[in-house]
Amino acid sequence: MPTISNGTQVLSRPQPKITEQKSTTLDLRDIKGQESAKRALEIAAAGGHHLLMIGSPGAGKSMLAARLPSILPPLSPSELLEISMIASVAGEIEGGALTSARPFRAPHHSASMAALTGGGMRARPGEISLAHHGVLFLDEFPEFDPRVLDSLRQPLENGEVAVSRANHRVTYPARFMLVAAMNPCKCGHAYEPGYSCKRGRIDRCIGDYQGRISGPLIDRIDLRIEVPAVSASDLILPPPSEGSAEVAARVAAARAIQLARYAALNLPQIRVNAEAPAAVLEQIAKPDAPGMKLLRDASDTMRLSARGYHRVLRVARTLADLDGMQTVGRLHIAEALSYRALADDVRRAA
Repeated sequence: MPTISNGTQVLSRPQPKITEQKSTTLDLRDIKGQESAKRALEIAAAGGHHLLMIGSPGAGKSMLAARLPSILPPLSPSELLEISMIASVAGEIEGGALTSARPFRAPHHSASMAALTGGGMRARPGEISLAHHGVLFLDEFPEFDPRVLDSLRQPLENGEVAVSRANHRVTYPARFMLVAAMNPCKCGHAYEPGYSCKRGRIDRCIGDYQGRISGPLIDRIDLRIEVPAVSASDLILPPPSEGSAEVAARVAAARAIQLARYAALNLPQIRVNAEAPAAVLEQIAKPDAPGMKLLRDASDTMRLSARGYHRVLRVARTLADLDGMQTVGRLHIAEALSYRALADDVRRAA
């Protein structure tokens, strides 16, 4: 009990509280087919990489994104404290209870720049800061205002955002995983065989729609995949034997390898490969001789920028970690380049 003495009151020790998490039934086992998309989701979760999914309406892009938290590891104490501090500033903590779940923010495509990056009279944190150490899911990616999307470029690069107002200038952390989903064109059916677009040539329809996303923003996304429509024969099949629990175990093992690696390099602030600076990548992700030759040839053929080159190395390092291998091999480089090659199509359209 608190006591009162000489006009002062001694407060009792506060009791820690954690918000009870609602049980969820979302599991990767619910998704039939889409094996390549599940593979990309696992890579993104293991290395903290940004992901772009392109596919027809109803292909399952939103279902995949909604199940990403089910394969992410639990929050560490330091991560829990960081996201709780941001939520406190934003006024999203109820009853003083902290949350133990990784953030999953999914703003509507009509969201303003202030809503996404932060702002208002008191320069409060926006969606990208509330997604710190979690997932920011942007559905209908090209439907966002282009200026709003381009405001993500700096946070994606350095993991923080500066909010400036007349009487305030605040820097908030914004180290999040960007997961974006979009249709291939305005009508959404450009990738379907034999489809004839009423808007004219399909390639022009695709270029106009995907061109709403700037090239520099696309260049910052590590993984880009096509999500094909699921056929009726896929839906008739029984549920897959592997679900979120099995994938989460591999993701946790890969992240444990990364934590140990960066701690040994005296870089405890780096938790996943996506956060590794370029100078460190030269040391930890140097491919073997066949892998280096493939990367050199592909860099010339695909005209990789310096950023693109290092992002290929980051993804390849994550693939090697998932395989439990110390050295980045040719197969890891080849798979990382395949995700980059698909991204070049969107960048050319932009």
